[in-house]
Amino acid sequence: MNTTVLVLTIGLPVLLLLRMPLAFALGLTTIAAMWFADIDTMMFAQRLVSGTQSFSLLAIPFFILAGDLMTAGGISRRLVGFADVLVRHRTGGLGMVAVLAAAFFAALSGSAPATTAAIGAIMIPEMEKRGYSRAFATALAVAGGIIGPMLPPSIPMVVWGVMSETSISQLFLAGVVPGLLLAAGLMLLCWHHARKHRIPTQPRATRSEVWQAFNSAKWALCGPVVVLGGIYGGIVTPTEAAVVAAVFALVLGFGVYRELTLQNILPVTRNSLKTMTMVMFIIALANGFGWMIAFERIPMAVTGALDGFADQPVLYLLMINALLLVIGCVMDNLAAMIILASFLVPIGQQLGMDPVQFGAMVAINFTIGMATPPFGYTIFVGAAISGLSIGQITRPLLPMLGVMIGVLLLVAFVPGVTLTVVDWLR
Repeated sequence: MNTTVLVLTIGLPVLLLLRMPLAFALGLTTIAAMWFADIDTMMFAQRLVSGTQSFSLLAIPFFILAGDLMTAGGISRRLVGFADVLVRHRTGGLGMVAVLAAAFFAALSGSAPATTAAIGAIMIPEMEKRGYSRAFATALAVAGGIIGPMLPPSIPMVVWGVMSETSISQLFLAGVVPGLLLAAGLMLLCWHHARKHRIPTQPRATRSEVWQAFNSAKWALCGPVVVLGGIYGGIVTPTEAAVVAAVFALVLGFGVYRELTLQNILPVTRNSLKTMTMVMFIIALANGFGWMIAFERIPMAVTGALDGFADQPVLYLLMINALLLVIGCVMDNLAAMIILASFLVPIGQQLGMDPVQFGAMVAINFTIGMATPPFGYTIFVGAAISGLSIGQITRPLLPMLGVMIGVLLLVAFVPGVTLTVVDWLR
């Protein structure tokens, strides 16, 4: 193993263990590897710029902005209210409300942190008032956030589509059934938890209450129709749909619900810009690191080392999934996809998997990492909202992680889970 490869494979984990921010760890490792490889570091600057020049990546900042505008504009609160009247009378009904609201919100934002923040801020105190522990309510908000990147539109699916040259629209569709399966599994856990802890049910909503909640949320419920209908109707691309989602949130917030004002639009926009800057900076630096990995032909060496398992596809696929889950636990999901795309695309081809199924499997793997202790980003969001420690949230989160891994295994081993909806619309 030459010095450059050693720097690339050892340098990044060491810097991360020293608690250096991911973006800077990626940058320093790449520059050091270029120096040892005697490559002009001007190439690094060129890779930083080229890494953010894809038109499809514009979807990321606009979906981030859309999610923040929907929270500030009252859209998420109305979605929660509508979900509440549908299932609150069932055992575990309020927990199911959180899951349903996360699914509604996911179809507009495509972001796990945005979904956790929007739903958690409303549901955690409400669930605590009605008999749930604060830790369980927070864990459910964290797990519900993971529905966001599964259901279309999905920011991780956009990134993987760009990096692997796979149809983003088809990747969106591939996430529909896994997202619904995860929602159903979490709702079943809510039912079991409420039954075990004897949490009282709420009165069934009257027709008048259902109508009132629907009337209040009707424009918010039109959001998925507008965004996804535009994509699959051939009117807009996924990137343009992100702009449509942001404009839709502005129109509702200012013109319909009138909860957005000139006073609060500035802090909302500032918060979105901070998130966008961090995400795009990581993507740019990860692109440079990924280029250096490819230059040193490390992907070919890894796939060659795995050739011995090629005649045992089940074991091979399990090993790949285990590896991706571990990486997703310690690294930002978008950066991980960019860095590892050159590794993973040949592996998918070697396994003979449909590129859409394989892309959905990769994206869902890294998405689960966002809810996995100790470094999952949505756990940090849940901790910030609830005031609890990571350890307090982890215990009730473990069964929910079990459901996520169960869905992941279905995605990996049952092609119909991801491809049925895609085949309908191909």
